[in-house]
Amino acid sequence: MTPAARVAAASMVLDQIASGLPAEVALTRWARGARFAGSKDRAAIRDHVFDALRCRRSYACLGGGSDGRGLMLGLVRAQGLDATQIFAGEGYGLAPLDAAEQAAGHVPQGADALDLPDWLMPIWQASLGENAACVAETQRHRAPVMVRVNTAKSDRASAIAALDAEGISALPAAIADTAIILGAGARKLAQSQAYLQGLVELQDGAAQALVGLLDVPQAGRILDYCAGGGGKVLAMAPRAGKARLFAHDAQAQRLKDLPARAARADVAVEIVNDNSALAGLAPFDLVLADVPCSGSGTWRRSPEAKWLLSPDSLQALNATQDLILRQAAPLVANGGALAYATCSVLQQENDDRISQFLGETASWRQVSCQHWLPGPEGDGFFLAVLRQDL
Repeated sequence: MTPAARVAAASMVLDQIASGLPAEVALTRWARGARFAGSKDRAAIRDHVFDALRCRRSYACLGGGSDGRGLMLGLVRAQGLDATQIFAGEGYGLAPLDAAEQAAGHVPQGADALDLPDWLMPIWQASLGENAACVAETQRHRAPVMVRVNTAKSDRASAIAALDAEGISALPAAIADTAIILGAGARKLAQSQAYLQGLVELQDGAAQALVGLLDVPQAGRILDYCAGGGGKVLAMAPRAGKARLFAHDAQAQRLKDLPARAARADVAVEIVNDNSALAGLAPFDLVLADVPCSGSGTWRRSPEAKWLLSPDSLQALNATQDLILRQAAPLVANGGALAYATCSVLQQENDDRISQFLGETASWRQVSCQHWLPGPEGDGFFLAVLRQDL
């Protein structure tokens, strides 16, 4: 496909997303109907779509419109490309620009330049202070592709060597001693022997650093209460000694891939979907509650979420976060720890929730707290560890 044809395809996919289709669904549907497209074409179109979703407001300003065509014109102008060559009407490319389109477009300012919703700006600034603009700018760009070495089967140097041998550029990351950043060849990871044999697992660097700060018990029981895909319970496993590992999620389908991932990693994780069964297994020496959140620390990877978030949905998330803390606390053993985590950078989902919980439950105290901002080695995360005064 020509560069112009790729832009045209991305424009069509963006219009489908605007009509209500999730990005992954829209891209999959396009790919199924475009058997002529090679892997490089599909990757380029995907990159165009996600770049436009990350930068939706600024690209709309530059392109003079918020539909797929306008966003792609904004992308072309942002990248300093010749719009007359991309919008030439030749082959499978988009029609030439008319006079109005050639004259349209302006330099984005304020929330447009930061690619944030207007309503979120004061919350963003209050949460991040002097880092607000820098973090917003970071979220406008692609996230690093990172993996975690499974120290139950390998060490980081050996894993990097195995990846390099398969044509996947890999470097150690400073954020965690298990973290590896992938470069050229990263898209080959899922077919690599290093991945298939469980030497490495996809996981963000900050998520690895978060797990690294947990005081993982060597015996007893450990519960990943909002486990999702199970990445954090798998990361705890090599440090857990003889402790039994359990994973639970309110939406059981999120755990469907965990048995295969655990088998690949050679670790044992028991899945418990039934709440009454979970209560029967309590108490747990460590309960990690990585709660549902806005995902504002991961918007580089899931940019749709930035535009779907609303004041009402943020308040609803806060209510869910409070509820999960209240539900998780009774599962913790005397002397055990309750770890509250989000992939959010918003104070309303982080420190405020801990303050709310501690204000309601005088017997608990916070023993540690850590914030990670999105950067070159990881996403934005928050961790607070609580213990109960006996």
